[in-house]
This record gives sequence, C-alpha cells and structure tokens, in this order.
Amino acid sequence: MIAPVEYMIVGFDGNHFNGEIVPAIVDLAESGLIKVLDIVFILKDGNGDVTAIEFDDLEELEPFQDLTGGHPGLLSEEDLFLAAEVLEPNTSAAFFVWEDLWAANFAKAILESGGTMLKGERIPHQVVVEALEFDAQRTDG
Repeated sequence: MIAPVEYMIVGFDGNHFNGEIVPAIVDLAESGLIKVLDIVFILKDGNGDVTAIEFDDLEELEPFQDLTGGHPGLLSEEDLFLAAEVLEPNTSAAFFVWEDLWAANFAKAILESGGTMLKGERIPHQVVVEALEFDAQRTDG
C-alpha cells in the first residue's frame, strides 16, 4: 500500500541551490516520517529558458540518494513544465515528491472501513497564523 503522497515546490532567488534545506528533509526521511520519491532542481534563466536537474546529478542533493524510494524520473516533463511556470526569470526551485509514511496506517484504516478521502488540502502557514491571532483577539476582547 502506498501512503498519501505530497509535493512541494520551494523557490529560491537566483539560479543556485545552496542545499541548506537538505538536512531537514534528510531528518524527516531518516526518522521514518516520509519517503522521498523524487527531487528535481529547476532553473529559469533571464530569458525564461528552463533547465531541470535530477537529484542524482546535483552534488548538494547527494544525501538524498540513499533516502529515495528509487523513483528518480517520477516527475514527468509536464510536471516540470507546470512547476517552471510559477518561477520568475533568474530564479530556481527544488521540486520534492514524498510519501507520508506517518499517514500510512490512517490511510489503510480509511480504505478498510470503506471510507473514501473526499478532499484534503494543506493550509498555508500565514492563513493559520492569522486565524489563530484573530481567534486570540476575539476571545481576549
């Protein structure tokens, strides 16, 4: 059974990736919370031309080689094209796909109970912060 799968596109100014987020992702994978399925680094130059680099071709992403589920290339050219559309010229992004191992038992229970996941969505951090601040003001005032 495959646990729920998510993706994230993390943008960076300039056309370089310094790898500073790698240790946090490695920690998630080594702790068994996620399994990295694919990682692609995307560059968009000043002319809008796009280059995609698989994780195994980029030295900064070398720590992922032992953590992936063996699915480099899982992201299609169409996926990469759509991801590149959100990039401004002279920016770059890391496109991560991972399996939420922490949710595997929950997903299995849903299926075994005859349930169906109807909708799920990640709520942006700033939206949660604003809602909590509003709630705190409402209850304090």
